[in-house]
Amino acid sequence: MKPQLLKVSTGPAQSFSVRRDLVPYMNNKWHYHPEVELIHLKKGVGTQFVGDSIKSFRSGDIVLVGAHLAHYWRFDDVYLKNPSKASADVRVAHFSENFWGDQFLNLPENKPIKTLLESSRRGIQVNGKIKKHVADLLEEMVTSESNNRIILLMEALNLIANSNQTVKLSSIGFKQAYNETENIKINAIYEYTLENFRRKIQLEEIANVAVISPNSFCRYFKSKTGKTYSRFLTEIKVGHACRLLIENKLNIKQLCYESGFNNMASFHKYFKMNTGKSPLSYQKEFITQRAS
Repeated sequence: MKPQLLKVSTGPAQSFSVRRDLVPYMNNKWHYHPEVELIHLKKGVGTQFVGDSIKSFRSGDIVLVGAHLAHYWRFDDVYLKNPSKASADVRVAHFSENFWGDQFLNLPENKPIKTLLESSRRGIQVNGKIKKHVADLLEEMVTSESNNRIILLMEALNLIANSNQTVKLSSIGFKQAYNETENIKINAIYEYTLENFRRKIQLEEIANVAVISPNSFCRYFKSKTGKTYSRFLTEIKVGHACRLLIENKLNIKQLCYESGFNNMASFHKYFKMNTGKSPLSYQKEFITQRAS
């Protein structure tokens, strides 16, 4: 899968970048960079791609993305087509692993942070009670100056490093091969799938989007992503269903068809295959976690 290399800018008086984004199309593409990224999606919902992990994101999510790991937060269409109805709000920090010096992470006191940054090369989802604390630290970083920004970043990373409520996102065997000629095709496949997953997408149709013959498409897609297109499509549908369950605005039957499944049997089968839980168990677990 081919992401784009993104250059992250820093000011002349800054060793790393921290910013607030209010537009959902900021870096709205499959991309990577040599810097580590810590992002707080304060407001917004959509689909999250980190390495070969696909899942929904929602307001309040915090993710740590390691160096050179491809990622993409694709906000739902309402944010892109009618921003007056839905607005995004994001805090994001980018920093090089060694911006504080080559020996800093080798200090014995910093072993937890060094281990965290190594683990972040698979992407890390931050859960639990520390989310609010990390979010507050990122918020303060946006307006802080001088060495206080570095102290705040270290505090945020230390919190994550010592938490037992984090989840690695990308599979351990995921390897990214960068080839500039594939970028347009992969992004076109992503966009078309996200816009049309609620209905049946024909092989000829998606192959035409990628400008590849139907006979070659499945082999091409798997060689670039490590998964079949049918699995990719199912993960998109299940991710959307997870978000609808959390929102709790539709009954299970409505939710099934809104997520692009043709019947309840296949919905339950693929939902449990991808999440390890039934739809109702998933919803109940989320409600319990939120209340605790």
